[in-house]
Amino acid sequence: MATDTSDGFPCALTLDVPFPNARLVSVALQALRVDKELSSLVKRNLSAVATEGSSDPTVLRIEYKAATNRMLRVAVNSFLDSLALVLEVQEELDVDAVEARQTEGNSG
Repeated sequence: MATDTSDGFPCALTLDVPFPNARLVSVALQALRVDKELSSLVKRNLSAVATEGSSDPTVLRIEYKAATNRMLRVAVNSFLDSLALVLEVQEELDVDAVEARQTEGNSG
């Protein structure tokens, strides 16, 4: 956790969430960008980034800044609930995920 007080948001956290491919991270990014932070005491930035040695963005980067540790914790917990829902939907409904599951079932 960083503590840069120059912008009035001394509490910061960056999360990197890996995805299997660039398409899935793009879908998650679009779904999660819709919900804005409710408090002006919290700033969030979402982006898709490539891992080292790759040109495809397969990592969802979430950067948080907040006025207090409590505000940061509440915002991140809420975001993680939304992220969990997106991941669950992708796992259950994504065509590639369904095809991969069917292939696994046929091979055993």
